[in-house]
Amino acid sequence: MKIVTIVGARPQFIKAAVLSRELRKEHTEILVHTGQHYDQNMSDVFFKELGIPAPDYHLGVGSGPHGKQTSEMLAAIEQVLLNEKPDWVMVYGDTNSTLAGALAASKLHIRVAHVEAGLRSFNRLMPEETNRVLTDHVSDLLLCPTQTAIDNLGKEGITQGVHLVGDVMYDALMWAAEQGNGNALLDQLGVAPKKYLLATVHRAENTDNPERLSGILEAFNHLEEPLIWPVHPRTRQKLHEMDWHPAPHVRLIDPVGYIDMAHLESHARVIFTDSGGVQKEAYWLGVPCVTLRDETEWVETVESGWNQLTGADSKTILQAVKMKANPGTSSPGNTFDMERIIRLLEVSR
Repeated sequence: MKIVTIVGARPQFIKAAVLSRELRKEHTEILVHTGQHYDQNMSDVFFKELGIPAPDYHLGVGSGPHGKQTSEMLAAIEQVLLNEKPDWVMVYGDTNSTLAGALAASKLHIRVAHVEAGLRSFNRLMPEETNRVLTDHVSDLLLCPTQTAIDNLGKEGITQGVHLVGDVMYDALMWAAEQGNGNALLDQLGVAPKKYLLATVHRAENTDNPERLSGILEAFNHLEEPLIWPVHPRTRQKLHEMDWHPAPHVRLIDPVGYIDMAHLESHARVIFTDSGGVQKEAYWLGVPCVTLRDETEWVETVESGWNQLTGADSKTILQAVKMKANPGTSSPGNTFDMERIIRLLEVSR
């Protein structure tokens, strides 16, 4: 069986690493990197530390407006699929790479497997939401992390090929948490466990909206604890354009690898994020999370009490940071059933 796996962004490298190790034992996997994340710190370091083989194809699309980026990926992936003639195309998550891979395969009548199918924020203003919905509607195998995801698909009339397989990110996080020396990283940054806050901000709804970004930055500057912020390149450019000056307690650092990020998350007192993946990781690690969005696709984290949605309002963000260290009962993730997924691929082709 030949599978073409499409990746392009950091979360997808992590997810693909988990399944690729198992897939390659008995089957052929062709790895295609679209180049959506092209910076060395956003791409190359992840391949090295996760042990992912070098991509068979690197499309080098890079950044750009959504339409241009997606169309360039679509054309390039189509040519790869014509060359390789795979049994399946595997896509992950909700990026433009995800949608381009699914559309290219669907138009060539190649079966599509979508890992993390069924997630919904119900906000169509988010590009990621459009990517999720469209990808699910052209997929043949929908691999869902939660029962909520299955229920979402059912409401849209999608019931065939839907399977609850657990969360690929849980397995990746548990692996990363056992690697490296987190204390050395904290010493390097001059912080102690549970004595600092951690932030990630990268979604266009925040970075491309000056009013929302200003609200988040105002809150960060008024915090009373050290804040470690690995800054996405696009976000750093926005900060430069705004001529924003961080307060002394706000420490801007370059993006870090997945293992280092897992250690930063596990030792933080509170995490601020607009990332879907980081919300779930905080939940599994038992770290209170403040989500800088108005809604989330991971509703379980809010219902459990570990996650608060604040949007970009500075006063609400500052109030949320007072969140108690144990606001509710966290839940272990559902281990990703890799063997079952491979069986599904084998019998469904």
